[in-house]
Amino acid sequence: MTEQVVVLGSGYAGAGAVRSLEDELDGEADVVWVSDTDYHLVLHESHRCISDPDVAEKITFPVEDIKSPRTQFIQGRVVGIDVDERTVILDDGEVDYDYLLVGIGSRTAFFGIEGLETHAHTLKGLDDALGIHEDLVAAANEATQSDPAQIVVGGAGLSGIQTAGEVAEFRDDHNAPFDVSLVEGLDEIFPGNDDSVQAALRKRLEARDVQVLTGEFVSEVDEDVVHIGEDDELPYDVLVWTGGIAGREAVRDADIEKDERNYRLNAGHTFQTSDERVFAIGDAALIEQNSDPAPPSAQAAWQAAAVVGVNIARAIRDQPLKEWTYKDKGTVISVGESAVAHDVSLVPFVGTFGGFPARMLKKIIAARWIASVAGYREALAAWPDM
Repeated sequence: MTEQVVVLGSGYAGAGAVRSLEDELDGEADVVWVSDTDYHLVLHESHRCISDPDVAEKITFPVEDIKSPRTQFIQGRVVGIDVDERTVILDDGEVDYDYLLVGIGSRTAFFGIEGLETHAHTLKGLDDALGIHEDLVAAANEATQSDPAQIVVGGAGLSGIQTAGEVAEFRDDHNAPFDVSLVEGLDEIFPGNDDSVQAALRKRLEARDVQVLTGEFVSEVDEDVVHIGEDDELPYDVLVWTGGIAGREAVRDADIEKDERNYRLNAGHTFQTSDERVFAIGDAALIEQNSDPAPPSAQAAWQAAAVVGVNIARAIRDQPLKEWTYKDKGTVISVGESAVAHDVSLVPFVGTFGGFPARMLKKIIAARWIASVAGYREALAAWPDM
């Protein structure tokens, strides 16, 4: 009987893994792809839709244009996994598996901050970006130059920086009366990274008239006020929270070893979890490396997806699995129409740089991914908007 491999998720991990599995298995096993959306979103460019919603059509690709005809696609929301029965439970049915790849991404972590989940936008999908855009339009229509709307972005990691930059882009493009603030509880933006890239990003944000507030954590959120630390208050009209990630509720009760605080699945160097029939990659997983897990980044998901298809095929064939080691190829972050690059392996020099080279590099990275999953024609069509 032919084995059935089920892939959960249509993000970088899921889409990349489907392509990898199709290449490696070549009909040797049945592949079933499950996602709550029938398209792949280039998530690291979704912030572009905050300033220009028309970009959405350039960064979303139907799954039918990505998968081979042999791969079955099921649109549905995953609500649970039963490893004893080898069944994925959907909101309207079930799917049986012999091998399962969990690549359903993550949800936003709110860290128990009172009122935050109720009042803040998040940026985990296309609808989120479009929702932020709609609220910016509404805020701009109600504000005046003498009484500007207050736009607050919480969390100054990659998503928060790019969101703040895109809000500033919207403000400048539409002459919107906005004050834009970026709030980070730690002492520096882009925490844990090199001082030079932190400084370059702060410089570009401040040049876009984004107020950068660091060193105090958000403690509570009311309907129109963000409370920072013990005493500070920051009024807002639109609030976006990008301050952390956690695993999906769908895996919370699955009998698979996981971080009990955030439900991300523990996976080894081979992506295999505590259940040998279940593999996990992308933001849904904590993938073992030398000391820290692989980062929850698009770059790591792309690399892992290329190898996990090989390993699932090897598991089916009862062959030894390959161990994967993440290779950091550098970082490129956009701040509106500008960008900052750091230690990028594609260029003949290292360090931090901006300007036209960084901007072009950001476009090239996005176009390469689009070409790999959807084709070169689609990459060329998307190029002007990256």
